Amino acid sequence: MTKAYFGRRSMFSASHRLHADALTPAQNLAAYGKCNNPHGHGHNYIVEVLVAGPVSPVTGMVVDLVALDEVMQKKVVDRFDHTNLNLDPLFANCVPTTENLCRAILELLQNSIPSGQLEYVRVEETENNFFQCFKEGVQFTGGRRGF
Repeated sequence: MTKAYFGRRSMFSASHRLHADALTPAQNLAAYGKCNNPHGHGHNYIVEVLVAGPVSPVTGMVVDLVALDEVMQKKVVDRFDHTNLNLDPLFANCVPTTENLCRAILELLQNSIPSGQLEYVRVEETENNFFQCFKEGVQFTGGRRGF
């Protein structure tokens, strides 16, 4: 059976400060530059998911768009929109870089997709910066393994 792909995007706004407690102030500044600002900074994040699977002979779709939107809204947008990522329990033990945010979103969504399989999550932080995580071998542990 032919596999097809469906991509969907959502947006949320959130702030964060990139700062690692294990680094000195000078090392944090060198590693994160202006993103180490003690007051933080914000982004309008765009989250893109790609779902793969067979096309339903009944609906003609890979995934129920309405159900996928509901999952993305509940698991991602409602959780992160207009928040400080540093205060989210997922980032209690790790720096809320967009790499870690992308990994966390992949884990939050991977068992919640209504049909098909989640192939990847892509998070666009700015027009120049984007991050992708693929389902193979990705497990976000919120820093408990040193992330």
